[in-house]
Amino acid sequence: MTTGTPPPTARKRSRARTFVPLAIAAWAVLEIWLLTVVADVAGGFTVLLLLAAGVVLGAVVMKRAGRRAFRNLTETLQQMPGQPGADGSPAPSSTRGNGFLMLAGLLIMIPGMISDVAGLLLLVPPVRSALSRYAERSLERRMRTAGPGSLSDAFQQARMHRPDGKVVQGEVIREEPSRPDDTPRPPLTP
Repeated sequence: MTTGTPPPTARKRSRARTFVPLAIAAWAVLEIWLLTVVADVAGGFTVLLLLAAGVVLGAVVMKRAGRRAFRNLTETLQQMPGQPGADGSPAPSSTRGNGFLMLAGLLIMIPGMISDVAGLLLLVPPVRSALSRYAERSLERRMRTAGPGSLSDAFQQARMHRPDGKVVQGEVIREEPSRPDDTPRPPLTP
């Protein structure tokens, strides 16, 4: 006879796995309802034009943000040590926020009024910079509080550890076997 309690080794389901699908379903129902309300007020053709304009505007925003991100990456890779800006100083604010611009384009492209409004809000520079700062602080806080063995711990440490957790510093020196005729090797380059 079972009592209905999970076995002691079963992990508890996270809140995100419970509420994210429900939130997505509620959002989809709300978007469809809002589109029908707008279609009743303004007409079906107007809704069709709004959806088509959203797809075009979203594609333009995503294309522009992608080009800007690629240009910034190219400029970063072309910087030589010793040139201005190669000292590790943070990027200017004009080179930040490409991810949020791409997210704005994606939200505008998704059919629906709520996603369009959210995408248009992300196009406003003060909103985008505030969200960027919040996301950066949140990520830094999670990286600091992460325990050993987590993915963030792997990013923070660039050392080799022994199985017992002790840090091993040094270098690998390979001893090559002696050649049978004891003649030196020819150089690798002519």
